[in-house]
Amino acid sequence: MQTLKWWQKAVFYQIYPRSFADSNGDGIGDLQGIIDRLDYLKDLGVDAVWLSPHYPSPLWDCGYDVADYTGVAPEYGSLDDFKRMLDGFHQRGMYLILDLVLNHTSDQHPWFLESSSSLSNPRRDWYIWSDGVGSNPPNNWYSAFGGSAWEFDPVTDQYYYHYFLKQQPDLNWRNPQVQEAMFNAVRFWLDMGVDGFRLDAIGTIFEDEGLRNQSAPVTQTELYRLVRSAKSPSERKWIDRVWREMYRHQHDLPEVHGLMQALRKVVDEYPDRMLVGETGMIEYYGNGEDELHMVFNFPLMDHTRFTPGGVKANQKERLKRLPPKAWPCNTLNNHDASRLGSHFGDGVHDEAIERIALALMLTLRGTPFLYNGEEIGMTNYLLEDIRQFRDTWGIGRYLTEIEEMKTPPDQALIYANQTGRDKVRTPMQWSNEANAGFSPEGVKTWLPVNPNYQKGINVRSQQKDPGSLWNYYRRLLRVRKENPALVAGDYQPLEHTPRNCLAYIRQSQGDGQTCLVAINYNAKSLSFDLNQCGKIKKTLFSTEEKHLHLKDEISITLAPYEVYLAEIEE
Repeated sequence: MQTLKWWQKAVFYQIYPRSFADSNGDGIGDLQGIIDRLDYLKDLGVDAVWLSPHYPSPLWDCGYDVADYTGVAPEYGSLDDFKRMLDGFHQRGMYLILDLVLNHTSDQHPWFLESSSSLSNPRRDWYIWSDGVGSNPPNNWYSAFGGSAWEFDPVTDQYYYHYFLKQQPDLNWRNPQVQEAMFNAVRFWLDMGVDGFRLDAIGTIFEDEGLRNQSAPVTQTELYRLVRSAKSPSERKWIDRVWREMYRHQHDLPEVHGLMQALRKVVDEYPDRMLVGETGMIEYYGNGEDELHMVFNFPLMDHTRFTPGGVKANQKERLKRLPPKAWPCNTLNNHDASRLGSHFGDGVHDEAIERIALALMLTLRGTPFLYNGEEIGMTNYLLEDIRQFRDTWGIGRYLTEIEEMKTPPDQALIYANQTGRDKVRTPMQWSNEANAGFSPEGVKTWLPVNPNYQKGINVRSQQKDPGSLWNYYRRLLRVRKENPALVAGDYQPLEHTPRNCLAYIRQSQGDGQTCLVAINYNAKSLSFDLNQCGKIKKTLFSTEEKHLHLKDEISITLAPYEVYLAEIEE
């Protein structure tokens, strides 16, 4: 394990800064709030933090529309606050990586304001501009947020391209000046001591240079209707093929890999820094050493329910395809995806399933990424009024339902909640005090606080309860750190297991340790034969107290939803 890099051994924890901790009582999380909680993170067992965008932004897309790549949003604090926060992480032996939005800027970024000021401006070619075809846009490309991907600019009588919102114009990465300016921003943070970056939306950085039309057999609105009505796997596969055809000139073009290689060289100028990409495509590892250090195992998130077979199939396919020296990376949610209990739960055993989810993240081969609030079991919070929404995507789904689908407003609100992202971005629940201890009583928070904080889903209540989900997280994080096989070991699935049991071996040759992971995914007990993996040397962890002292057994009866970890004889 001593040969591994820090990011291979670390457990990452994503902080959504607007919703983590409000230090000044304005209803918005801030950097000082994070500073005040650094000891909380250290005590929980976190090794590294991925900080969602902290940059100045008009907030059309919750901070992913960046107006200054080397600044701090005033509502979050100052650059000095950021430096104090970064120092605080490092003083505690923790690491910090930032969100880096490469594809686009805000339309309020000085670069775009200059670019859009005239046809002759020196920064005109920093973005994608084109004449229309008659009175129409340059081609039939769509924005991922709906409608044309082109916005007409009456000042210069041309269109500019935006894969996302019109307030997020795409940068022209074929212009060397753009690459130089963005890489300078990267160096700005690396010089300050930041430990790496999570790269946002890397698949959309390049678009077809010839601006050729796409040839999908349906319109975007028709595709949306099909998505809403699809029921069978074959229908969904067909929709996926149509989507790929619709965006084939806008997504995952080969040029991206050359850019990732160039960015990797910049990052490699600094010792022990890393890059993780918002993509599930293994191709972005390059040869394992020349592009990204990690990409997310997003296919693991696609399941609506955990099954041993699904996890085994995912690991078999994923690990087999990794290039030499590439390192896996696993996650089950983030600021764009449902809370674990809300997504994977069955409505009855949600917390037990959440515990299984953490065990999976901490014992599969690769670096785990967790999301703030999961340690207390925060759930999706469905907003009651469209005026409470802050997520442009959710608002867009609501309007599409009303205008295109003719859906009644109450049902449109349900769908907007389901597909929108506000539901997973609500304020962190610190206590059972007013506003869950996130903001003082009487303060209107930027998003409503989920009222279930009053029912024990808050940090303070769970810290006092030895059997709480928070204490489960804390214990299991420590078990991972204390057992090198769970961090560095090879992964070997056990095939001869009961139908609802997932079991695998993690074996670290260099550290001389072999560990068994056995998880019962069922609400019923099941017997597990240990003959295929060896005798128990020492129980490391179990959700069943009676199994904590097992030794030398050749079989075990796993309780419903039990997580059992043991060191075994090789």
